[in-house]
Amino acid sequence: MQRVIDERPLADVDVTPERAREFLWEMVLARTFDERAVALQRRGWMSGYPPFRGQEASQVGAAGALAADDWLFPTYRANAMQLARNRRAADILRFRRGHSEFGPRADRDTGESDADRDTGGSGAGAPTDEGVGAGRTFTQATPIATHLPHAVGAAMAADYRGADHAVCAYFGDGATSEGDFHEALNSAGVFGAPVLFLCENNHWAISMPADRQTASDTIAEKATAYGFEGVRVDGNDPLAVYETVTAARESALAGDPVLVESLTYRQGAHSTSDDPDRYRGDPDLPDWRTADPVQRYAAYLRAEGVVDEGSVPAAREAADDTIDEAVDAVEATADPDPADLFAHVFETLPPRLRDQRRHVEGARRTRPE
Repeated sequence: MQRVIDERPLADVDVTPERAREFLWEMVLARTFDERAVALQRRGWMSGYPPFRGQEASQVGAAGALAADDWLFPTYRANAMQLARNRRAADILRFRRGHSEFGPRADRDTGESDADRDTGGSGAGAPTDEGVGAGRTFTQATPIATHLPHAVGAAMAADYRGADHAVCAYFGDGATSEGDFHEALNSAGVFGAPVLFLCENNHWAISMPADRQTASDTIAEKATAYGFEGVRVDGNDPLAVYETVTAARESALAGDPVLVESLTYRQGAHSTSDDPDRYRGDPDLPDWRTADPVQRYAAYLRAEGVVDEGSVPAAREAADDTIDEAVDAVEATADPDPADLFAHVFETLPPRLRDQRRHVEGARRTRPE
């Protein structure tokens, strides 16, 4: 288990005080985004949302270890990671309202270019590393583990072209029970693909606890079967995650993939349609894993003299402003055209889909205003 908090001072970590503060700002932004998104969904603003409260440290630390040119292959729960890589909160919320993640924006009249948006600030007043943008983020995967072979393929393509970037495949512990997980790790090991697998083990695959998910002592040790290293890290410690993913990335670039198991805890529901009270009691887990990562990290930085008591409230105030602006931008965006569902599916639509498109277009024309 790799850890910094409670074991090492910041001076022994290859992270400046300024960067350590940025991690805290990014975690507060992620927490604020998550809380607001849940509230918006509850009032019918969007149809569904997967909360990630409790996993901010894991995602922010991992995002900070990636280079600007690295590709991220995320799932539906990787919103904190995307925010930390400078994807605008408004764009993530637009996706939840039915807009394409990467298609034409409905706010072109703002004069803001795609490049401006993709390399915008990380929010909440945190400084932005030049060049670290959202442009190299693959479409988030909702089906479990289907994106993992894609990530390996992208890494192999980069290797064939001689490109100097890695691929990070993000997924949850439930994905390790899918065949795609094993196929992806096997291919990565055989071909030495520059890919790091980031398994965020939050203990719950919907209602299935981790000890019912696998008989292995750890998820990390599964990498051994595929010929490369697996490591475990305290996922509620952003500095430890940053160090671990940094080392994993360097190994991947050298042709040795790595499976990182980041141990954290899902404090909320699997999604806004889930009721965790029906299956979850007091977890038999260590305190560090179920502790609030924002409070834990802030306490560590205060003890190190890096932040003061007012830092988190100030970050929260700035984050509230950022999310307010994002919600306003989304609400000013025209609703997506339902016919867009049929774009980029086939070069020539087959008869069944043509009939469906005509039905959608007809329903739209006859819908009362």
